[in-house]
Amino acid sequence: LLHGIRNEAGMQRAGFDAAEEAFRVADAARGQVTQRALSASAARAGVNDPALAEMIRKEQDARQQTGVLYSTLLRLVSAPPDQQLPQVIAQMRSRITELEREQRALSADLLRRFPAYANLISPRPATVAEARTALREGEVLLSMLTTDEQTYVWAIPKSGPVVFHAAPLGEKAAAEAVSVLRKALDVGRVTLDAVPDFDVTTAHRLYTTLLQPLAATWQGAHTLMVVANGALAQLPLGLLPTSAVAPGAEAGNRFSRYQTVPWLLKQLAVAQLPAVNTLVTLRRLPEGNSRRAAFAGFGDPQFGPQLAAAPPAEQLALRMRSAALPQATTEQWIPYSRLAPLPDTRDEIIAIAKTMNADLQKDVFLGAAASKQGVRGAELSNRRIIAFATHGLIPGDFPNLDQPALALAAPDGSAEEGLLTLSDILGLKLDADWVVLSACNTASGDGAGAEAISGLGRGFFYAGSRALLVTHWPVETGSARDLVTDLFTRYMADVKMSRAEALRQASLATMAGTGRDGGGREFSYAHPLFWAPYALIGDGGR
Repeated sequence: LLHGIRNEAGMQRAGFDAAEEAFRVADAARGQVTQRALSASAARAGVNDPALAEMIRKEQDARQQTGVLYSTLLRLVSAPPDQQLPQVIAQMRSRITELEREQRALSADLLRRFPAYANLISPRPATVAEARTALREGEVLLSMLTTDEQTYVWAIPKSGPVVFHAAPLGEKAAAEAVSVLRKALDVGRVTLDAVPDFDVTTAHRLYTTLLQPLAATWQGAHTLMVVANGALAQLPLGLLPTSAVAPGAEAGNRFSRYQTVPWLLKQLAVAQLPAVNTLVTLRRLPEGNSRRAAFAGFGDPQFGPQLAAAPPAEQLALRMRSAALPQATTEQWIPYSRLAPLPDTRDEIIAIAKTMNADLQKDVFLGAAASKQGVRGAELSNRRIIAFATHGLIPGDFPNLDQPALALAAPDGSAEEGLLTLSDILGLKLDADWVVLSACNTASGDGAGAEAISGLGRGFFYAGSRALLVTHWPVETGSARDLVTDLFTRYMADVKMSRAEALRQASLATMAGTGRDGGGREFSYAHPLFWAPYALIGDGGR
């Protein structure tokens, strides 16, 4: 179907119904893991009967636990014979059988008592009409599906014609372009002078290929809601230049030449969605409890008995929120206390808390208190905004770490005690408008063909968040502190400001700011490394 409507002319020959059906096919091909997690949360939120909602949660938890056990069982049975644990394997198989029996019984009971539940947890792909209904005035949905040969793009406004475009950009070319751009963004722990130049030419070429043919549809809008897959989902579109203006020579601090680049973000805000149906689901959710506390924040966790000294300036000029551990292996034990401390995150969490008029004694968890025990005791089911400012880890970042995790406090230096893993997050019960993951790499995919959101993000959607603020690459801690603090200052100051617009304005303000490296040298934040890492996933509205 997609190959039959490669361009606007093909769409007209095939008929608009064919293009609309292709739109649904594209949505079905993307974001299904995240959408199922979000739909599970929506299923619980849409039930007024507390007993029924609890039954739904038990059924969903049984399914999640079964999946985790199957993954663990696969690793155990794949081990060499002399390393297998027959008794543990037998116990695990027995538990899986028990959970599957429990899940089937709960599911059957739920379908009798709540017939709409099946559609909530396994939603069909969204139609163009449903997407329009979910959109608000001034929003445009940009749906992109990259295949072997082309990228199919739909631009759908709240009203007016839907525009379709088949861009000559296949998966391989898209991955190569994104890889080139990310070399200047995901830079690791480097000195100021070692930060690569951002390839403005390649970025503008992506703009002309993907967005420019549809410009008449989205120009004048205030928010672009983007759904993408593959490599394009790993790149925030706000950093694409809208015209071919190469940065000139430095006129002041390092990176100041990027100030004049006409970034797309200067025109409109951008929010990302795992699937079109994500927006439809989110906009149907009931509002959160009006009696919720405003905020809970966790930052500057203590990773060992004593906080490690900051690396020397000559070794680490830019202060990046990166775990920067050696390659983890089962033979090489690495102390949890070797995680780099994050003192700037303390200021960030306190600043957000003050903006939210939160209680610094009850709502802020820092140092040793920024722990898993702190998370469990913070009554997160009754918080409007929840923020974590720490290291985000993905499988392989730490010895024996086989699932995404946030690094929290472990004063005794125990990784087992300190890591808030995906399994822990799945067990949370939230009613949050926004979860902030101000860490490194929290929007990264976790495998070939992964969606543009990490397992951490999927976990928080499942737990009950309506939107996430995540990072596409490890952030420089000074600009991250400034951006996130400014974001919430703007968001709280204007009751009509959307989350997407608050992020846009904070990013532009950061772009105009400056920082200092480990040696005290001042530099401009105009390079997209500093102002573009944060992505809003989910509902970009208020």
